[in-house]
Amino acid sequence: MGQKMRAAVIGSGNIGTDLLIKSKRTTDQIEIIAMVGIDPESDGLARAERLGVATTSDGIDGLVAMDEFADVELVFDATSAGAHERHNEVLQAAGKRILDLTPAAIGPYVVPPVNGADHLDAPNINMVTCGGQATVPMIAAVNRVAPVVYGEIVSSISSRSAGPGTRANIDEFTETTSKAITAVGGAQMGKAIIVLNPAEPPLIMRNTVFTLIEGGEPEEIDLSIKEMVASVNSYVPGYRLKQEVQFEPIDDKSPVRIPELDRKFTGWKVSIFLEVEGAGHYLPNYAGNLDIMTSAALKTAEAIHTGGVS
Repeated sequence: MGQKMRAAVIGSGNIGTDLLIKSKRTTDQIEIIAMVGIDPESDGLARAERLGVATTSDGIDGLVAMDEFADVELVFDATSAGAHERHNEVLQAAGKRILDLTPAAIGPYVVPPVNGADHLDAPNINMVTCGGQATVPMIAAVNRVAPVVYGEIVSSISSRSAGPGTRANIDEFTETTSKAITAVGGAQMGKAIIVLNPAEPPLIMRNTVFTLIEGGEPEEIDLSIKEMVASVNSYVPGYRLKQEVQFEPIDDKSPVRIPELDRKFTGWKVSIFLEVEGAGHYLPNYAGNLDIMTSAALKTAEAIHTGGVS
């Protein structure tokens, strides 16, 4: 499409700044014309000014007061779950579309390769979490071949890539990701765990996905997983399998009991090991957790702009 969708970013921290820089380098459909923070000395606002983007350090009220606000069609919120509640009220009252990169989960969950075209008309779209963007596609890939009775994910990210917003949202991260495992991934039950790894030098984002499934053939499941990896890799080049998918049969002689379902389970345990390397647009390459969130948000914004036509 000839005209770009004009957008604003709320949040001048790691995620908001990476989103701004990535928008300048990777898309010809989205133009960020305003950036909002609360710290006038933040690096994000300074970078935005150097890029010719209008800025304010007066938060959401400052955005509403900006001349550019009238032209904004879409707002990316890269702050915190608590702050997003008020941002949502103000922005929806002003008729602005919202892409929420916090785990507030006010709007429907969207994971681009799974349900990227399902909620394009929603006034507020939630991008789940970095762990959700990395792992829910794998749950969905398994589930489209054989029903996933239980899905569990563990996301390990470098503590250096976890800013104040991420640290403030740990509880919301686990709850929102767990819900997305079922609501988007299709699992009957889901559990999410996040680990902030203090290792030096910092480690690249790693994700482990465990699923218990009934039926299905390992060859078909393996193919489905690899096709989904390719789909995510198309907009997150650093997204890859760390090793081959593992299949462990669970038979009548060694069943797994799932207390929440009040029954024994037989079938397959499928283990998927992922690595997400960042593109290095703002933070170093170990920050794949930031990269997959901002990449997914821009991918969704492009779908909104084009009506889902790629």
